[in-house]
Amino acid sequence: MSEFGTETNPYGSFMTEPAVPEGTSARAGAKLMEGQQKAPDEAIVEALRTVHDPEIPVNIYDLGLIYDTERLEDGDVRILMTLTAPACPVAGEMPYDVAAAVSGVDGVGEVEVVLTWEPPWTQDRMTEDAKLILNIY
Repeated sequence: MSEFGTETNPYGSFMTEPAVPEGTSARAGAKLMEGQQKAPDEAIVEALRTVHDPEIPVNIYDLGLIYDTERLEDGDVRILMTLTAPACPVAGEMPYDVAAAVSGVDGVGEVEVVLTWEPPWTQDRMTEDAKLILNIY
């Protein structure tokens, strides 16, 4: 909880609730055909790096917005992500952008992206490259 928040409103007085609720999800893609080769992890990371918050010149992967990527046996992918702030104006769109980017990778089946607000994102989650780009030391 932030120093400005309360138990009933952890986001402080400037905002009453997140732009979209915890657990909002987006889906894209289709099941892989039996025997189809699955994409390597690196290809999924590269797809995640193509998605940017329109207000920040760093991709969502290096910003640390991707909390978990789960690869399933059948080639499907589940992604748990957050945003830099619960009131982010693209909160409703970003999970769909992520699902579309990852589902476009050859060898990826269905993609589900779930939005979470816990734990809250902090700059500590950013890669060193992202911090350099944004002049955060």
